[in-house]
Amino acid sequence: METFFLHCLLLVVVTSPTLADDKEVTFVSELSTKPAQKLSKYSWYGNVRLQRFHIPEETAIARWLFSVNKVSTFPCGTNNVTIYLRWGAPPVVSLKGSIFPNSTLWSPSLSLTLPVASQNSTTVNLTYPSAGDWYVAAHLPEDDGRIEQKGFPSCSYVFQPQLSIRRAVDVPILQQGALLQQTATPEKPSRLKLYVPEFVSSLSVSVADCSSSLSGSDDGDCPLILKLGSSAPLQHSQVTVNCSGTGCSAVLLHPPWDTWLRVVVESNQDNRTVNFSIASYSTVECKPDSVGLNPDDDLSTFQGNITNTNSTSEGNSTGNTPEVTSKSESAASVSVPAPSPGCLWNVPVLYEEADVLSLRYSPVKGPNVNVTDTHPTLLSYPLPTQATGGTLNLQLTINATNVTLGTSHSVVACFSQGAPVLHLNQSCFTDFSAGYRLVVNASVPKAVLRLPFPQSATWYLTLQLIYNSSESRGPTVVQVAPEVSVSACVDDCGTYGECRLLRSYSYLYSACVCKAGWDGWGCTDGSKAQSYLHQVTATLLLTLSNLFFLPVIVVAIKRYYFTEASVYLFTMFFSTFYHACDQPGVAVACIMDYDTLQYCDFLGSVCCIWVTILCMARIRDLFKYSLFMLGTLLIAMSMQLDRKGLWNLLGPVLCALVIMVTAWVYRGLRRNQCYPPGWRRWVFFLLPGITCALIGICLYVFGGTEKNYYYTHSLWHILMASCVVFLLPPKEKNREVLGWSRGWDWNWNWNWRWALSWKPRVCGYTLCENGKDELYTVT
Repeated sequence: METFFLHCLLLVVVTSPTLADDKEVTFVSELSTKPAQKLSKYSWYGNVRLQRFHIPEETAIARWLFSVNKVSTFPCGTNNVTIYLRWGAPPVVSLKGSIFPNSTLWSPSLSLTLPVASQNSTTVNLTYPSAGDWYVAAHLPEDDGRIEQKGFPSCSYVFQPQLSIRRAVDVPILQQGALLQQTATPEKPSRLKLYVPEFVSSLSVSVADCSSSLSGSDDGDCPLILKLGSSAPLQHSQVTVNCSGTGCSAVLLHPPWDTWLRVVVESNQDNRTVNFSIASYSTVECKPDSVGLNPDDDLSTFQGNITNTNSTSEGNSTGNTPEVTSKSESAASVSVPAPSPGCLWNVPVLYEEADVLSLRYSPVKGPNVNVTDTHPTLLSYPLPTQATGGTLNLQLTINATNVTLGTSHSVVACFSQGAPVLHLNQSCFTDFSAGYRLVVNASVPKAVLRLPFPQSATWYLTLQLIYNSSESRGPTVVQVAPEVSVSACVDDCGTYGECRLLRSYSYLYSACVCKAGWDGWGCTDGSKAQSYLHQVTATLLLTLSNLFFLPVIVVAIKRYYFTEASVYLFTMFFSTFYHACDQPGVAVACIMDYDTLQYCDFLGSVCCIWVTILCMARIRDLFKYSLFMLGTLLIAMSMQLDRKGLWNLLGPVLCALVIMVTAWVYRGLRRNQCYPPGWRRWVFFLLPGITCALIGICLYVFGGTEKNYYYTHSLWHILMASCVVFLLPPKEKNREVLGWSRGWDWNWNWNWRWALSWKPRVCGYTLCENGKDELYTVT
């Protein structure tokens, strides 16, 4: 079902009552909603219900309405629903006690808890939200490990988010260095935007010439609040300055590159309109020389360098440096001429889409880049929206083969989002977000960073050689190999995890599902892990318990129920190897595809019950085998539609019971006595068999948990096999086998007497007479 997106273009004209020449401000309201989704208890990220919304530019207010309703009549009490909200990427769910793999960092998101008895709703308002994709996630409390059978009544809740926004469509543009006259009131703030190009090292926005319309003159006070940027939960994404006196100024030392920056000026006094002038100034310390492709470049040269990226670095020892770098034969003696003050080395980067949620970034001219102590080296990595559902991996490896590094030499790196950090001797922070700092040197030649669900933006990696002491400075150029990639999961979820691809409508993301008691975001938490002995014991219990079907098969063959015996053999075989393949951990043995084993196991289990009850009905062979075949085909069809559905088991059981009870009542009425007759059959066979079946069903439906599954399900196998032994009727007298009437002379010579019964033929078919006595009494 596609997302329902309703655009309501409501034009609202807001005019100031005090200024006749003020421009009218036009706002557009838009509403978007998502279909209701059923919530699940949290055991892994696949239980989270994820929705994606888009907020356009110049949005003034965004309001989310989160509604949760209980859809079942089953008494549930009050349950807490946890809701997450994050900009740029899906929220990372970290419940209490969650452990992340080493070198894995993540950004928190806005979360709230909504208690729900029957229904509840809450509203979240954001003023001046960041433009782009916003993600909403919700789930019920953690799973208690109880196995709930599909189809039985349970607590069901549905979650539906709605978003309404209000945005301006005629926002003035603040040009660099141009003075702009504006007016701000408490009800109508001044909204502007300015474009920040690349390589801007600092940006300032100044407010001056404040005057109040009430006094008609400048009273020396400027009751304004200047805001730069947009608001996002749990992020310092907005700079606020309180103007006092004659004016104010907001300075950004690490402004975002290649983006539109929101500027809002508000009046902080009631009933006062303030006129002011505003201007922006940017500083570019240095723009590097042009690098990468030129109009007359030969693309095959770059293609050859790209091919060599996957090979060893011996053929690329000179690394990546701009054209201003002088050439040298040895990296140990590389001498880089000093560029203009404040300049940086800009290295072009190639990125390649390898697979779904798989990107590889590499420098165009080889895996190594040159890092100097004079100026930073900059690499940019644009991260598209479709890659935010994976994990962003960064690995830095210093190449000390041709360079002898001292203990005081370190390469400092800052991995930041939206804006680079060009002064690495300071902290790794931009104006609107925090970066990630890494250090590699002779003692620590490799550093790794993993970011699950990275936000969609351009990520910048800044490198520079730093000296920690005043000893000999040593080399002026060091080679570092930055490896940046996007993978579906962290380390492919390790040994005891499986990386699965999830989908929320057209958006793809991934998560790890852990097994064998392992836990954590990357299945690295082994505090509750199962030991190898426990895994082997569980596998043996679930597989060897199927050997209890051997007595069933022997009894069926002895009583000439060969068709039933073949069904029991089929069930025993596939149940044994399905459970051998279904086990978590390393004690696993799969003889064929897992899905095939599961299908055959479920099919055989239901067919086993179907043929047993029909055999107890003691109907004519013609009808019995016809029902065997017809029921098996219908069961196979229903298994394909919904393998774990409740009616896949209840349907055949109820239908077979109706046939059996009808046959028994018919015989009882004809004989004028209870059928089957004889109290011994009821006391020693039917009642024990029914008791075993009822205990097994109750244990299977109500007693199973994740911890005791190995014991309860093994006991289910034993009870089901035992009940079939008790319920299987005795052999029929004068039973025909393959059209031959078999008589028995019980003596030591086992004298066999075969008599071929010739029957008349009709339309080419031989009519065979059923030799059993319909009024046969069970004794």
